[in-house]
Amino acid sequence: MEKILIVEDDIITCEMLAFNLQKEGYKTVMSHSGVDAVQKSRDTLFDLMILDVMIPDKDGWDVLKEVRRTSEIPIIMLTAKDDTIDKVLGLELGADDYITKPFDMKEVMARVKAILRRVRNSKAAAAEYKKIIEYDRLTIDINSYEMRLDGVALDAPPKELELLFHLASNPNKVYTRDQLLDDVWGFEYYGDSRTIDVHVKRLRSKLEGASDKWNLKTVWGVGYKFETLE
Repeated sequence: MEKILIVEDDIITCEMLAFNLQKEGYKTVMSHSGVDAVQKSRDTLFDLMILDVMIPDKDGWDVLKEVRRTSEIPIIMLTAKDDTIDKVLGLELGADDYITKPFDMKEVMARVKAILRRVRNSKAAAAEYKKIIEYDRLTIDINSYEMRLDGVALDAPPKELELLFHLASNPNKVYTRDQLLDDVWGFEYYGDSRTIDVHVKRLRSKLEGASDKWNLKTVWGVGYKFETLE
């Protein structure tokens, strides 16, 4: 479930955006001032920010500049100004898109989906190109089919490693057992989906407690995810 920070001082507009985004399956957090928005963006890992320009404490431009110093989170600017100069300024400062008020909610949803889809595809392409994923203390190298903890290789059969690589390539995304079978084992596999449980259990025995910044987590009643905590 992707998480979106909505920064908008108009409560009705903010709640309307949150309601429609939640209907589309996104998790939302609301903020009503620039200072609070910057703090929330530091404290929590968001997948997207919808940022109004006219907000208290710090305006949207200042928030955009401050967030961009440390984060590449996609940002959609939201403003009542329909001025080309403002649009150019926002894009030059690092905004990914620009929507003027009054806006059509369907258009906002379409743009949110398009940006998040582009980000997902970009991350997947980068991971596919590198074939190496690194987290705190952990390296998964599909090129050499090695999993290393603090540089020390751990014994892992190919499917275990492929399963971990797939989950770690999409951090915080929840997968059902059937999805993992399709993605890792392939559509031709007709075995019991509980084989995922066996592989996860083996991986946990090797990685449990290795770091407090990531975790191979069970989402009860759904499946599994590689959870990042920073």
